[in-house]
Parts: sequence; structure tokens; C-alpha cells
Amino acid sequence: MQSIDVLSAKRFADEKMQKVNLFDTANCFCDIYCLKPGQSQKPHSHSGADKIYYVLDGEATIQVGDVEQVLGPGRIVLAPSAVIHGVRNAGRQPLSLLVFMAPNPNTRSR
Repeated sequence: MQSIDVLSAKRFADEKMQKVNLFDTANCFCDIYCLKPGQSQKPHSHSGADKIYYVLDGEATIQVGDVEQVLGPGRIVLAPSAVIHGVRNAGRQPLSLLVFMAPNPNTRSR
């Protein structure tokens, strides 16, 4: 069994949002996204894959489709396949999120 201390995996950088991969299989992946204040993930979409954002700490401004909402720790949101989504840290504190995606778009051609 593979076990990871998620909170110890957090990594922040001044130049851009950090994505730290925790698990990566042919079926799904799980990352931790770490954003300093002012950093963001550009809105985008994935055809054929759903993404889930789970806020660990900080406040995430998350866009899914035409809706944008500020979510705090313990909140979770689904970005369905082909729907534009993104996240930004408009707050004053660091933001970290667990991000799950299935099926894994990086392994479809395996």
C-alpha cells in the first residue's frame, strides 16, 4: 500500500502555481495544487475526464462553467468533462487543494 502525508507534500513557488503529483495511474491521478496569493490556473477544459477540487487550506476562487465561487477548507467541487474550469487564489493566505481527475487524460494513449 502506498501512503502519503499530503500536508508535507505542499510546495509553493513565487514564479507560478505548483502541482505536486501524489498518485498517477492509468485510471486517475491525484495532485496537490499550491497557490500563493495572486496565482491561478488558467481556465481550461478536458474532454472525456472529470476533475474534482477539494480545498485543504486557504480560500479558492473556483470557476466551473459560467459560475465562480469562493470556497474554503473542507469544500469540494466537481468540474464535469468538457466544462471550462479553473482556480485562483484571490486571498491573502496560501491556498492548497487536492485535485483528482478520472479518467487520467495523460494515459489515454498508453
